[in-house]
Amino acid sequence: MTLLQFRHGDQKFLPGFACGLRHGQHHQLIMEIRNFCIIAHIDHGKSTLSDRMIEMTGTLEKREMKEQTLDMMDLERERGITIKLTPVRMRWYKGNDPSLRSGATGSAEPVELNLIDTPGHTDFRYEVSRSLAACEGAILLVDASQGIQAQTIAVLTMAMEHDLAIIPVLNKIDLPAADPERVGEEVVKLLGCKKEDILLISAKEGRGVPEVLDAIIERLPSPDLIPDSSSATPLRAPRSEGGREEARALIFDAIMDSYRGAVGYIRVIEGEFRRGQNVHLLGTKTPFEVLEVGHFSPKYVSDDVIGAGQIGYIVSGLRDVKHLRVGDTVASSPKLAALPGYKQVQPMVFAGLYPSEADDYADLREGLEKLSLNDAALQWEHERNSALGNGFRCGFLGLLHLDIVQERLEREHGCNLVITAPSVLYEVKLTAKNPGEVVRTSLLKLDEPDVARISNPADMPDPTYIEEIREPWVKLEIVCREQDIGACMKLVQDRRGMNKAMQFLDADRALLEFEVPLQGIVLDFFDHLKSASSGYASMGYDHLGYRKGDLVKLDILLMGEPADALSTVVHRSEAHDVGSIICKQLKDVLPKAQFPIAVQAAISGKIVARETVSALRKDVTGYLYGGDVTRKNKLLQKQKKGKKRLKMMGKVTLTQDAFLAVLKR
Repeated sequence: MTLLQFRHGDQKFLPGFACGLRHGQHHQLIMEIRNFCIIAHIDHGKSTLSDRMIEMTGTLEKREMKEQTLDMMDLERERGITIKLTPVRMRWYKGNDPSLRSGATGSAEPVELNLIDTPGHTDFRYEVSRSLAACEGAILLVDASQGIQAQTIAVLTMAMEHDLAIIPVLNKIDLPAADPERVGEEVVKLLGCKKEDILLISAKEGRGVPEVLDAIIERLPSPDLIPDSSSATPLRAPRSEGGREEARALIFDAIMDSYRGAVGYIRVIEGEFRRGQNVHLLGTKTPFEVLEVGHFSPKYVSDDVIGAGQIGYIVSGLRDVKHLRVGDTVASSPKLAALPGYKQVQPMVFAGLYPSEADDYADLREGLEKLSLNDAALQWEHERNSALGNGFRCGFLGLLHLDIVQERLEREHGCNLVITAPSVLYEVKLTAKNPGEVVRTSLLKLDEPDVARISNPADMPDPTYIEEIREPWVKLEIVCREQDIGACMKLVQDRRGMNKAMQFLDADRALLEFEVPLQGIVLDFFDHLKSASSGYASMGYDHLGYRKGDLVKLDILLMGEPADALSTVVHRSEAHDVGSIICKQLKDVLPKAQFPIAVQAAISGKIVARETVSALRKDVTGYLYGGDVTRKNKLLQKQKKGKKRLKMMGKVTLTQDAFLAVLKR
């Protein structure tokens, strides 16, 4: 069975909505619906194809169009990447027949196309998973010059898990370097489809885009409105006492509007939602009155009602961002069963976010609350550091995710941040009879009370209480050129990775599979991979679980005092090299004082590396113009005593550059 087959095999799909009564009104014909998304690697033309679809369907006037229309944030335009999923509703007549558009035949109806534009980077795969759960099909977009990339395979695997119908499309056939034959063979090998099923387009020029819109209508199924008796949560709820069908919808995204409160992006599963209706959030058990419903075009367009199978928005007016959660169910009655929602996302990288000024703590907290509503993959909790004060420990899906969150907090919420060195989540098995005395009780796992989950190296207990430390491992996939295979293998093996498989996608490109510790690839691995492959290699990874390792806590000492914010967990074999690099970097970035500063790396009190920041020299005898040498000696002795006192009482100032030095080691 190929991915091109319909989602439920031989089941019949209703053509959109059948004619039905609305509270005693006349029969109303509702057009057919197709819900789909575009999955692709970064820079394969996903946003450009979205622009052409919006333009050809007449969703926006030509004067309203701009490049990357669905990339709303300035940050997306500056970086040239999609960060947030963005829905848009379009209408298309099959074949784009002008007579049908003018209504000359009197019987043809357009098809409603709901597109959810998705990110391509692996750090935003949770955005992609939510889009896939709200759709019945997807367009697999592949660059005809670059071919299949690692992240394309990762996203395609997610689409297969959601059992979506796939339309393969080759983009950029207008480029001189395009090779549709070679790339088409790769797609056929990957999907198991026929070569004639692959569409060839140039999104930039608009060639082939009408055929893609026609294929969406032909190949993708309508929203499944048939009750599924085998499911624990039936697709159709019973009718209310008044005879009206109960309504349920899945929240796949949400934002906080300054004027209208929390706004939920919903996929309606059954029933209808309309303005003024009283509804309930089943997860948080919160009732509210619907202030407005509508669809995306791509801006908000208010409607009287949105019905089953459609994608739109619902304005709740709620001011507490904790009430409206992504994955929750909006229902017309609190007695209805909640929809399955989404699998809880597991952060991969953790870092501490602290305000540069203590008075900005409340602003940072408010910014994180609003951002976590819009970004469900962001997790955070309060944390206090002796050097940096009050802040938050935040979990991210990767370093790019961390970078984007930092930029959004600074731009959208005016926060000036200090960020600690990123780390991953470790599992520490304790030997103590009462683990709560060794670590905070909140860090202990519920199913294993003697195992603590620690993301901050400062929380690592004394080695005498540690039986073993487990670290997360990932399955790493790298797509590279044939001549770069050796360099990529060496790079992964230097990070304690193990080679598992290799297969050639074509004569010149190979897919390499590794198992590697997550700590080895989250910091600077991607930069080194691009350097080793001259920019041609791409990567994607999936979590495998936790494995025991010979791991130790590496403390950084400044003037003999541990700087908890700079501590890190490393493999014992790498401790000396990592400690030397961190000490050398800190020597260059720490501000000089009038006394020497000792920068040391230590494991359980044993020094493994050291550097010294030389003292700032001040010529205290410069103003002397003559006289006996005893005057000069007297001043020098006075300075010597002062430096000795400063060395005993002086403090070292940690700057953002110090944390970046650890990050970029």
